[in-house]
Amino acid sequence: MTVLREGGCACGAVRYRLRSEPLFVHCCHCLNCQRQTGSAFVINLLIEADRVELLTGEPHGVAVPRAGNREQEIRRCPACQIALYSEYTRRDVHFVRAGTLDDPASVAPDVHIFTRSKLPWVALPESVPAFEVYYDMQKLWPAESLARLEALDVVKRAG
Repeated sequence: MTVLREGGCACGAVRYRLRSEPLFVHCCHCLNCQRQTGSAFVINLLIEADRVELLTGEPHGVAVPRAGNREQEIRRCPACQIALYSEYTRRDVHFVRAGTLDDPASVAPDVHIFTRSKLPWVALPESVPAFEVYYDMQKLWPAESLARLEALDVVKRAG
């Protein structure tokens, strides 16, 4: 059963609803995420862009540099500048910031990534897989999430 999740920025100008469960949830400890959030890590819900329904407002994109001379686009509230989600190499998958959910405790990380740059005082739970860099999605993601991602690729190839 899908849990209805809604969220938004600090000022309320942008509100959204997730129309399904996320594909997967990352807790990322990379230096880019640390810099961008001013924190030890970020928790991102990966979900298809068409399953993020904007209820009010329209976030604007800000291109932000990341490792390897690449960029990601962070979608922010135009009024309070809160980062709501990011887009990396694919525009059809959003990395929604869990901290912008009305109930951030409704999700928990499926994996910890880029732990090579994890701050030493952060203790990781033994029950959640952790990787120094990234991981093999085919081995870790649930079959349903892989099928949803493949469906996006089929649409992309057909279009």
